[in-house]
Amino acid sequence: MKHSVLAWLQACEEDLSAAESLLQSKVAAGAASFHAQQCVEKCLKAVLEQYTKTVPKIHDLDKLFYEAQKYINIETDEIIVNKLNMLYIKSRYPGAFGFLPDGKPSMEEVESFYNFANNIYDMVKIHLKDQVIGK
Repeated sequence: MKHSVLAWLQACEEDLSAAESLLQSKVAAGAASFHAQQCVEKCLKAVLEQYTKTVPKIHDLDKLFYEAQKYINIETDEIIVNKLNMLYIKSRYPGAFGFLPDGKPSMEEVESFYNFANNIYDMVKIHLKDQVIGK
């Protein structure tokens, strides 16, 4: 596995850890959601780092999933991906950090974002490790 791929995976672990810590606070639910989005984005970029010459400098999860699925079979959830995309875009504007169009995500949604990110991380990590040992 390339050193740069390991760096992407380490960044994913940091985002997952941050999301998990922030889940404990109802006030920080938006921040936990943002870190879940970042974890998914970085997981997909780790796949692209392993298999392509350049990683696209984009943040759209739909596009990243489309590209990554050329190299790895990743189960996805279109509803969660769309919501995470909205959260990322909104987070770039003051006062909208971690908000969906209808407001702050519910704790149930935040937990589903975290679980989704964790599952994507596990799938990507297993796939990339299997590639290294030749399975």
